Amino acid sequence: MIYPVFAAYARDLHGATPARIGLALGAYGLSQGLLQIPFGLLSDRIGRKTMIAVGLLLFGAGSAVAALATSIDGMLIGRILQGTGAVGAVILALVADLTREENRTRAMAMVGISIGLSFVFAIVAGPALAGIIGVSGIFWMMVALALLGIAITRWGVPTPHRPKTHRDAETVPALLGQVLRNRELLRLDAGIFILHAILTASFLTLPHLLRDSFSLASEEQWVIYLPVLAVSVLLMVPAIVVGEKRRRMKEVFVTAILVLMASQVGFAFGAPDQATVLVAAIAFFTAFTLAEATLPSLVTKVAPAGAKGTATGVYSSAQFLGIFFGGGVGGWVLAAGGAPGTFLFTAALAAVWFIVAATMDRPGRHSTYVARIGGAAADVGRLAAELERLPGVVEVVVVAEDETAYLKIDRDSFDPREVDRVVNAM
Repeated sequence: MIYPVFAAYARDLHGATPARIGLALGAYGLSQGLLQIPFGLLSDRIGRKTMIAVGLLLFGAGSAVAALATSIDGMLIGRILQGTGAVGAVILALVADLTREENRTRAMAMVGISIGLSFVFAIVAGPALAGIIGVSGIFWMMVALALLGIAITRWGVPTPHRPKTHRDAETVPALLGQVLRNRELLRLDAGIFILHAILTASFLTLPHLLRDSFSLASEEQWVIYLPVLAVSVLLMVPAIVVGEKRRRMKEVFVTAILVLMASQVGFAFGAPDQATVLVAAIAFFTAFTLAEATLPSLVTKVAPAGAKGTATGVYSSAQFLGIFFGGGVGGWVLAAGGAPGTFLFTAALAAVWFIVAATMDRPGRHSTYVARIGGAAADVGRLAAELERLPGVVEVVVVAEDETAYLKIDRDSFDPREVDRVVNAM
């Protein structure tokens, strides 16, 4: 909710400069990116719900500091403190604790969908709410939402009997080296880093561009965001469906990056022509939402068996560090080169991403399947060999101490009943 209104609001804070405004906007991502994995690991020791409550308290405290800030330095402190509430990984671990293996992928997908919908809602609601309660009021609303989140976690969410490590949902430190050496995963990590760097840097100057082109204050710009986002979603969904159905997801994905790059060039040179800015905005949000929805799926397809949680943890950290980079460097570029220079900077980032993505392997229709193996864990080597022979099984990792087998599968030819047959025969 802050993104569309922050730059205009922060200009009136004591000591504000374009570079420091950008740093304050992106600072949230630094603490989020650095603390996502440690929070998740701590939750294994002291409990998921405890860490979620601690994180939301920190987020709420940072929101209060930001609401009371009269200087850009105070706002910077508030934003950094907000970011210390890094509970995303803990929430996914709690979802894993509370779901059976056969339902876990669906539950994780619902979490992802809720995040995507919240982004679309927030971009429209932020300016509208700023016009009613002000930007400081939005920060106070965040305090209330943090407390509501704690109440829901405390009284509305079941408490797992015993938190355990789920390799398909959590970061495993021993697997970090394997994930960080995987070139295809690194391409996707670079992609989410650049995508959120572009988003954050763009919002340093996009509200000013819309103001100059449409004579709308930032609080009134929801009338632009609402139809633009509606059209973007209508364009994005068929593109993903066609890409998945025809196995052309790489082409759809790479095209989205080119569209993202073109939108930034349009912003740089299109103002104040309303038609050009509007087309560029539709292109920007269509490409962004498509890439944002596609990247997690690609991580799942590429991640080694048994390392999906670790791959997702590194990916999430890269996303938040991209926010920090986009705000910090974007603010410096804005101070040096103005709005056109900022958009050319983000276009250059998209061009780098295009080169990285164009050379990636074509993703298969792979996903993760988790099987409980019970007593079959006594003969790990034989079990793994038998499972690897099954149709549709690409890779197998058996974790004897957890009595669990993690399978990377081709959905078109995999039959889970065959796994049960092998396990029962051991």
